[in-house]
Amino acid sequence: MSRYVILLGAPGSGKGTQADTLRQSLGLAHVASGDLFREAAQKGTELGKLAKSYMEKGELVPDEVTVAMVLERLKEPDCSAGAILDGFPRTLEQASALEKALQQQRGQGIDRVLYIEVSEEELLNRLGGRWICRQCQQPYHIVNFPPKVEGRCDKCGGELYQRADDSMETARKRLEVYFTQTSSLIHYFAEKSLLTRVNGEQEVEAVGQELLAGVGNPL
Repeated sequence: MSRYVILLGAPGSGKGTQADTLRQSLGLAHVASGDLFREAAQKGTELGKLAKSYMEKGELVPDEVTVAMVLERLKEPDCSAGAILDGFPRTLEQASALEKALQQQRGQGIDRVLYIEVSEEELLNRLGGRWICRQCQQPYHIVNFPPKVEGRCDKCGGELYQRADDSMETARKRLEVYFTQTSSLIHYFAEKSLLTRVNGEQEVEAVGQELLAGVGNPL
């Protein structure tokens, strides 16, 4: 039987990093809605352009678009054993659509929902300080990994710039949207006894260990 694990957490909580750890440990595919949108945007499809316009404003892509893309992805061969869903679902409507589809297509439901908890202050610190070199694309962070010379890349001397979706203003908007539209999922899955809460402000390895333990041990 396939296994489906949902990874919840606000932008900046480290879902992507932890999802890779879970993927390797559990042998499941990593399905990230954000990656699906970025791939579509890079290909220049109409759907990709639409998704990009929402992401740059820090808003959620409409449910019907997100659900269709994720469900199609779950039909691919590498998802035969199940998947770790990263960034999906983000609304009750998406959660309901996912549960209904899994039940209809595979006769099963969601195994576990892991929620990485990080304070809003820490999330803003992580999200709002990222800068990138225009020439070599080396990333920097004003707090965690600042350049030796302000505004210049250590490696090539190129100019550093901040992407639209990395600005503090956009970071605040992204978090506002997330907590407004996704907080209800926490209660929804908790009532179904599927939720495991993990402290996301620990060292990366410690967070990973708690997540792995949480797959079989709800808190």
